[in-house]
Amino acid sequence: MALFVAQHQHASDHCPAKDPKMGAMLLQHLSSPNAAKAGITIHGEAVATGKHHLFLILEAPSEGALKQFLAPFGQAGSVEIIPASPCEQVVAQGGC
Repeated sequence: MALFVAQHQHASDHCPAKDPKMGAMLLQHLSSPNAAKAGITIHGEAVATGKHHLFLILEAPSEGALKQFLAPFGQAGSVEIIPASPCEQVVAQGGC
C-alpha cells in the first residue's frame, strides 16, 4: 500500500454539498467501508472552510486505483493525487 495526499477543488456554483442527494452520495462514497471495498484506507479528510477544497490522506494499492476511486469528484471539479510519505520515513531517509 502506498500513501497519497489527494485534493479536490470545485467552483462554488458546482458545490456537491449544496445538493442533498449528491452530498449524501459523496459522504457514502468516502465512508471507510466503501473505501475498503476498493482496497483504500482513508486516514483523514477535511474541507477548507469556504474554499470548496477537499483534502484527503489515503493509502491505496496504486495511484490508478485511487484515481478510479476518486473519479466521482472529477465530475464536479479537479482532482490531484500526490504520492506522499509519513514524516517519520522522510526523517529516516534524511530528507524529502
